[in-house]
Amino acid sequence: MKALMFGWEFPPHILGGLGTASYGLVKGMWECGDMDITFVIPKPHGDEDTSFARIIGAGNTPVAWRDVDRDYVQNRYGYCMEPELYYKLRDHIYADFNYLNTNDLGCIEFSGRYPDNLIEEINNYSIVAGVIARATEFDIIHSHDWLTYPAGIHAKQITGKPLVIHVHATDFDRSRGNVNPTVFAIERDGMLHADHIICVSNLTRQTVIEKYHIDPAKVSTVHNAVTPLSDEIKAIEMPRNTKDKIVTFLGRITMQKGPEYFVEAAARVLERTQNVRFVMAGSGDMMDQMIKLAASRGISDRFHFPGFQRGKQVYEMLKASDVYMMPSVSEPFGISPLEAMQVGVPSIISKQSGCAEILTNVIKTDYWDIDAMADAIYSITHNPALYEHLRVEGEAEVNEIKWKYAGQKVIDIYNNVLRNY
Repeated sequence: MKALMFGWEFPPHILGGLGTASYGLVKGMWECGDMDITFVIPKPHGDEDTSFARIIGAGNTPVAWRDVDRDYVQNRYGYCMEPELYYKLRDHIYADFNYLNTNDLGCIEFSGRYPDNLIEEINNYSIVAGVIARATEFDIIHSHDWLTYPAGIHAKQITGKPLVIHVHATDFDRSRGNVNPTVFAIERDGMLHADHIICVSNLTRQTVIEKYHIDPAKVSTVHNAVTPLSDEIKAIEMPRNTKDKIVTFLGRITMQKGPEYFVEAAARVLERTQNVRFVMAGSGDMMDQMIKLAASRGISDRFHFPGFQRGKQVYEMLKASDVYMMPSVSEPFGISPLEAMQVGVPSIISKQSGCAEILTNVIKTDYWDIDAMADAIYSITHNPALYEHLRVEGEAEVNEIKWKYAGQKVIDIYNNVLRNY
């Protein structure tokens, strides 16, 4: 079976969980066998793993005719794209898009991130999707998250092939209910055009059904999983502070993630003991606010803000921790606790998270219950038996949550969609 997937991130260049989940799912589907996947991203860097999927860059796809020779294409895009693919895509340009300020190869430039003109980039991405859809053989279209729904819709309209969209999050999660009408409209349009909708948790599925008024019959849940650790990650050894315990928050410092509850819980813990330090690793629009909140609670000397962590740094941070905490207000899934459990770090997660549906060997609290969070932190850091139980059983549990199983569920959904299309 051949799938044309549209995504916005792909490792190693990621800004959040979307890229990690996309990578894991694609590789898991490939491990199931008989899958040929073309994965489109706005801006490839050439160091993406292409052993299980073909990567096409929207920013390397011509949408306006340019008469250029092979060597020039090789020099510009050879790091991530064979010139033959460039020429094949050029042969499928269906309109003159010179007005879009294309470059000397007739391509639209993409930032590969989340720029101020994000809506414009989403629209341009959907235009490029039309060229790619015409030049690619596939049976089904799969769009990851709202940024790529318009691309999936366009590809469906051009080819008549069925569309599956993957809801990794909704704007209700990101905004705590203060929904951006433009984003909501894009999300709902994708849901209405989709032949099937995959959600990363039952929590997200209920949001899609209740908030977007979608027929439950076309909405399924496929929980995320975790990628096995590489030998390089397994080999990481971090020096441990025998005096102080380390409690870590790792993620975007935004209102969706509930960082203020982490700070408040930390203050409660430090009223009872002084041998605990707290780390808020990440970046986001609430970082300055959290620094000020920690100062106002008089715990700045016990709080650390190391900034955004990527790749190996994430696991170095986790392996240096005694407790991982995810106090998200509304978390569609949440892969980070699984990553913490992989390296033997006990985790505390909010009940308002998708991963709470599948994890047993963690402590679950309501995101707003800072006293319960504080009790959990204190118990894990001061009760060796509890710490050891969560460490051992948590690692064993999460090692059985594999992307291959999630991949097979998606393939089964594909087959059902194609059967009934």
